[in-house]
Amino acid sequence: MQAWQIETLGAEPVLRDLPLPVPAKGQARVRIAAAGLNFADLLMAKGSYQERHPLPFTPGLECAGVVDALGPDTTGPAVGTRVACFAGVGGLAEFGAFPVETLTPIPDTMSFETAAGFQIAYGTSHLALGHLGRLRAGETLLVLGAAGGVGLTAVEIGALMGARVIACARGEEKQAIARAAGAQETLDSETADLKAALRAMGGVDVVYDPVGGAAFDAALRATRPGGRLLTIGFASGEVPQVPANLLLVKNLSVIGMWWGGYAKFAPHILQDSLSTLFAWQAAGKLRPHVSHLLPFAELAVGLELLRNRRATGKVVIGIQQQ
Repeated sequence: MQAWQIETLGAEPVLRDLPLPVPAKGQARVRIAAAGLNFADLLMAKGSYQERHPLPFTPGLECAGVVDALGPDTTGPAVGTRVACFAGVGGLAEFGAFPVETLTPIPDTMSFETAAGFQIAYGTSHLALGHLGRLRAGETLLVLGAAGGVGLTAVEIGALMGARVIACARGEEKQAIARAAGAQETLDSETADLKAALRAMGGVDVVYDPVGGAAFDAALRATRPGGRLLTIGFASGEVPQVPANLLLVKNLSVIGMWWGGYAKFAPHILQDSLSTLFAWQAAGKLRPHVSHLLPFAELAVGLELLRNRRATGKVVIGIQQQ
C-alpha cells in the first residue's frame, strides 16, 4: 500500500510504499477512502503538537473508509461496515489498522468525504460550546476564525443552540460563508479596533477562539461579566497571555479545550457527543462544508491551504474509491 510518512520533523511528508498492516487483537483494518486535514497535522509534522509519535509515522488524525479485516479475538464493526475513524495518526494511507474503539459506523447517506472531516471539527465545537462553555439560548457567541475548519462548525452549532452568533472572519467571502452557516452578524478580522466594534455590538457572553493572538485579547476585553472564553487553538502562531486581574474583576472563565484528550480521560463524553452529532447530521440539521477535495498525491497542496488559512470549512484528501 501507499502511505504518506513524516520521516524528519519540520520536513514535508513523503509518499512511501509500505507493507499492508495486519490488525492486532483489539484492532480493525480499514480500507481508507478519504482523510480530513487539520491544523494539528501541521503542528505534528513540526513536532510542536501536544502528542508526539516515533519517527517515521503516517500523519492524518481522522479518516473514513470500510472495515476489511478484524484482529484475532476482536469484537468490533463487522467487515464491510462503513466507518469514520479518529485515531490521532495513520489516516493518510490506503489502509490503516486502528483500535476498534476509535471507529464509529456512519450512515449510508453520509459520504466518505463528509465523514472524513466530520468528527474533530464538529466534535470540538459541540463539546466546547455545550459541555464546557455552557452556552445558553439567547446568549451572544463570538466565533473567531469563523470560516475555518472548526470555526464554521461553531457558528453552525451555536445557531442550533439558539445563540446570537457573531462570526469574525477575514474578507467578505469568508463572512458570507459564516452567514450561510447561521451567523446573524459578522465582523472582518482585520477590523482596526476589534474590541470597540464588539463593545458597540453589545459585548459577548461566550468566545470560541481557535486563533489566539491579538484577537483573543480584543475579545477578552469585550466579554461581559460572567462570560466564558474557550481556547481551541492558536492558528495565528501567538499564544495569548491572560491578565488574571481582568478575570477577577469581571468574573470571567478561560477554558482550554483539546478534543482528542477526551478519548483518554472521558471517552464516554466524547462518544455521547458524537452520537448526538451523527444523529443531527442524519436529520439534516448540519451542513458540513468541504471547500477542497484533493487527490491523494496533492497532500502538500492541502497542507499549504491550511498553513496560509486559505481554506474554508474542511480540506479533505480523497484516497481511493470503495
